[in-house]
Amino acid sequence: MVHTVLVVPVPALEGYVRGRWEHYDPAWVSRDPAFTHAHITALAPFLPSPAEGDLARLAAIARAWPAFDFVLDDVTAFPDGIVHAVPVPAGPFAELTARLWREFPECPPYAGEYADVVPHLTLDLLGPAVSTASVTADLAGLLPVRARAERLELHRYAEGDCRVLASWALGARLDAVADVSAPA
Repeated sequence: MVHTVLVVPVPALEGYVRGRWEHYDPAWVSRDPAFTHAHITALAPFLPSPAEGDLARLAAIARAWPAFDFVLDDVTAFPDGIVHAVPVPAGPFAELTARLWREFPECPPYAGEYADVVPHLTLDLLGPAVSTASVTADLAGLLPVRARAERLELHRYAEGDCRVLASWALGARLDAVADVSAPA
């Protein structure tokens, strides 16, 4: 199933998260060097085939949205077993999701599946050998992650072809943005 997602990349946890993807589903591991498996979702699913006008609207939102600092330290799990880290503060991520949803009302977060959208970075899935304690232990020396949300990226997910379609610096001036790539 092909889909697109708007994300804020978190390169500091890329090695760990990419390793989990390689373990669970190697066909979905990206060969695109710009792709970051470790991310906090801003809006998913997004439009299947965004047009130029959609990309321009995203660029305008990114330009107007200031970059911000956050920390990932607490490892927890959702009732469905998704092990994740919660950004602190979570507010800027929640506000970015709300702003994107207002601009693209046809794209409710997580297809409207959850009443409350909790900003998070997915780390693993609970199972016989995986617990929040084991993931926390695996991440010893990496957590806490002190990071800066600096980019909004449009990722395409397709088996054997996960890649970045477009990328925008948060808070960038119009004349400073030269990194938007057209979707292929």
